[in-house]
Amino acid sequence: MGDTPLAGRVAVVSGGGRGPGRSFCLALARQGAKVVVNNRNRVTDADGRGPADHVAAEILAAGGEAVAEHSDAADPAAGEAIVAAALERWGRLDICVANAAIGVGGMFHKQPAAQFGEVLEINLHGSVRLARAAMAVMRPAGYGRIILVGSTGGLHGDVGLSAYAASKGGLLAFGRSLAAEGAAKGVLTNMLLPYALTQMTDDGMPPPARPAMDPDLVAPVLTALASPQCGLNGEYLVTGGGRLRRASVVEWGTVMLPNGPGLSPSQLHALLAESGRGEPREYRVAVDAFNDLMAGGAS
Repeated sequence: MGDTPLAGRVAVVSGGGRGPGRSFCLALARQGAKVVVNNRNRVTDADGRGPADHVAAEILAAGGEAVAEHSDAADPAAGEAIVAAALERWGRLDICVANAAIGVGGMFHKQPAAQFGEVLEINLHGSVRLARAAMAVMRPAGYGRIILVGSTGGLHGDVGLSAYAASKGGLLAFGRSLAAEGAAKGVLTNMLLPYALTQMTDDGMPPPARPAMDPDLVAPVLTALASPQCGLNGEYLVTGGGRLRRASVVEWGTVMLPNGPGLSPSQLHALLAESGRGEPREYRVAVDAFNDLMAGGAS
């Protein structure tokens, strides 16, 4: 399997049967990790094998170790089942990749509430449940790497994908919270925001753009985050097409509201423009932003 910086480590990857999830599983295995490949069995071949089975078989054929797991991320018991598969097979868990997601397009005012809820259930709640099960193992062990697969849609929003954006935005804020809570116990959490072909983006992707969207171009960033030598925590990493950039959420300069009970729209516009001329600031947790604002901040 080549160089093995992750030898002896055990990873779980939800949604690992196709697209970026498949690339993540194969890359982790190439570096020596033992991998639980999770993917629900919506489509099976003539032998009854689904995407997770095929990826696990590919890892085994290359000399690695893997096991397929078929829980549906929408199932409240899926997170614990995926982690249990790792513990039952190898007795430990070091790396958790929460990747399972769906994307259903539609303008918000036309999208059925049930469909919107399904996206949140799989993308956000499914990842939260997996991270909860992983944390329960990693904190007592004093070590863990959790990687939440988000999206720039969660940072910036997207037309016709409000459910997807909401689910990924929630995941980004959740990840920052996990990062703050787990650091003292050796459990580091980071958020990977990939540009890569998925079942959601595959059909509409123009042929000239497809090579840059190869999920294999994203996988090296994930394996670096999974490494014991990686000390990053609470970071948003945007990557695709062999490119990488750091992202964050910032607040600009602090300005004082005028005295009095009223505030006109023109005053609000002017105050926001003044704030925007200030230096952008990052905060690791909300209480830091609050304390800075109440102390006057920086203009």
